Amino acid sequence: MSKKLTTTPKQDHFRMPGEHETQDAVWLVWPERTDTWHWGAKPAQTAFVNVAEAIAEVTPVTMIVSARQYDNARRRLSSHIRVIEMTTDDSWLRDSGPSYVVDDKGNRRAVDWQFNAWGGFLAGAFSPWDADDAVARKVANINHDDYYRAPLVLEGGSIHVDGEGTLFTTEECLLHPSRNPEMSKLEIEAHLKQHLNIDKVIWLPLGLYADEDTNGHVDNLIHVARPGEVVLSWTDDTRDPQYKISQKAYEVLSQTKDAKGRSLIIHKLQTPGPLYITENEAQGFDHIDEIDRQVGTRLAGSYANFLITNQRIIFPLLDDKQDAQAQQTLQEIFPSYQVVGVPGRDILLGGGNIHCITQQIPAIK
Repeated sequence: MSKKLTTTPKQDHFRMPGEHETQDAVWLVWPERTDTWHWGAKPAQTAFVNVAEAIAEVTPVTMIVSARQYDNARRRLSSHIRVIEMTTDDSWLRDSGPSYVVDDKGNRRAVDWQFNAWGGFLAGAFSPWDADDAVARKVANINHDDYYRAPLVLEGGSIHVDGEGTLFTTEECLLHPSRNPEMSKLEIEAHLKQHLNIDKVIWLPLGLYADEDTNGHVDNLIHVARPGEVVLSWTDDTRDPQYKISQKAYEVLSQTKDAKGRSLIIHKLQTPGPLYITENEAQGFDHIDEIDRQVGTRLAGSYANFLITNQRIIFPLLDDKQDAQAQQTLQEIFPSYQVVGVPGRDILLGGGNIHCITQQIPAIK
C-alpha cells in the first residue's frame, strides 16, 4: 500500500529521470470516449494496440481499461500485456498519470499533479475530470510506490527533463490563466524545482502551432534526446506559422545553457504536412462545445511526439511524403536505438500522439 508524503522530492533527494534512462514499464489508457475519438473509438483502439505492441517488445506494458471495455481490450492485446480495470475520463496518461522520481539508493516515488482537463472550466476539454485526477495515485498504489500530491495544476506533456537538473516547458501552457492563475512565473518555477528536484527551467515562448487542445504542450515542440541535446520541431517554409515559432525556440535554446552549464546541441526534425482534417476524419464524433473538429482544421502534427523506451524510439507515422525522412533523422540522432514507426493519424485526431498517450515507469536498482 502506497502512502501520501508530506515532504517534497527535493527535500528527500529524489529527482525526475530522463526518458532515455532505463524503464521498468510503460502504461497507457484504452481509448473509448466518443467525443475525443471518432467512430466509437475503434480506429483509435487499433492505433493504441499497435503502439502498445511496439513498446511491449522491449518494455513491459500495462493497459488501463474501463469495465465495459475490459473484455474487448483483453482480446485485442497480446497476452504478455497486462490489462487493469480502472475508471478514467479519457486516455492521455502522459497528462493525467504520475511523473516519477527516483533516488540513488534504488527507491522510486510518484508525483501526483493536479489535473483539470487542460484548463478546467475556463479552457478544459471536458467535465468532470475527477476520475482522471485520481489516476496518478492509483497507478502509484498499484506499483506500491509512495507519492507526493503537488500543489500545482500541471500535465506531464507540458514538461521535459534531461535527468540532470534541466526542465523544458512553454510559457504558453504553464502561464496560461486556466492552469495556476494565482501563481507567478517564479512561484511555478519554485514548485517545479521542489517537486522534480531540477535546478533550471528553460522557458520556450510557444508550443507547436495549432496545439490549442493543450495550450502548447512542450512535448509536441521538442524532445530531450539525452542530457545536453534536444530535438526541435522545424520547418523551412517561411509561409508556415510554425516557422516563427521554431525560429524563436531555436533562438532561446541556442542562447541558454542547461543546469550543468552546457550549450545545447539542437537537432532539427521537420514537421509533417501541414496536416488538415479531412471530410471523413471530421465525421463520427459525438460533438461537444469544447472540441471543434471541422473539415480543414489544421492538426498539431509533430514527429517530436515520440516515446523513448529502453533503446527504442517509437514515433508516429503521419505523412507518407515525410515519414521516411523523419525516421532517418531520428536514426541519426539515436544511432544505437531501434527507430520504429507506428501509424499515428488516428491518435492525432484525438489531440495528441504517442508521447501523449504513454507514461514510462523508471527502473529502480
